Amino acid sequence: MSRVRILLADDHAVLQAGLEAMLNAEGDMQVIGTAGDGHAAVRQAALLQPDVILLDINMPGINGLDALEQMRTQAPGSRVLILTMHDDAQYLRQAMAAGAAGYVLKQSAGKELLTAIRTVWQGGVYLHPVHARVLAAPNQPPSAPAASDEPSDAAKRFQLLSEREAEVFELVALGYRNAEIADKLALSVKTVETYKSRMMDKLGLQTRTALVRFALELGMLQKTEAKEDA
Repeated sequence: MSRVRILLADDHAVLQAGLEAMLNAEGDMQVIGTAGDGHAAVRQAALLQPDVILLDINMPGINGLDALEQMRTQAPGSRVLILTMHDDAQYLRQAMAAGAAGYVLKQSAGKELLTAIRTVWQGGVYLHPVHARVLAAPNQPPSAPAASDEPSDAAKRFQLLSEREAEVFELVALGYRNAEIADKLALSVKTVETYKSRMMDKLGLQTRTALVRFALELGMLQKTEAKEDA
């Protein structure tokens, strides 16, 4: 079975590493290159000619929208999927007008992202229903999905963790090793391993990749990125 060859362009190392681990864990996907700024993204796209490019909007050098326009000529066979924290109608319209094959919010970068990648790779266009309605009714302001007072399934499961288990969860998701977590929390490595084991059992997770995906569903890594931007 052929694998989707993916170029991942995002300037936030933590999110990039988490996404790379998640995508490479899929049997039909392979991250063949990464880029941390717009110029590097264009160069990598021209060099690698990937099947799908995951492209952030806000990046150093040139922004994602300008990079997208260059990619259309330098990697014409690549399908570009915008992955952004901006739920903004103007960005959405500009991206789709520039030739993007889809638009996904980082806080949705779990199962939805995997679906989006497979959709655009097969020649389709991927948009959340809310974004599709924005494009269909350009004179109407965008409206976010109706907020619910009911927490998501992921949030409910996360609430099962103790405060210390939640701290360990976040540090593991951010890529810290057990020894580094122990040092950061002033615990022994064995104690960290115990908290980690309990936390994984409570959440029903088997691997670090599954943990990263769970963190993405919670929006935890996206929140970390926002802090870095502040």
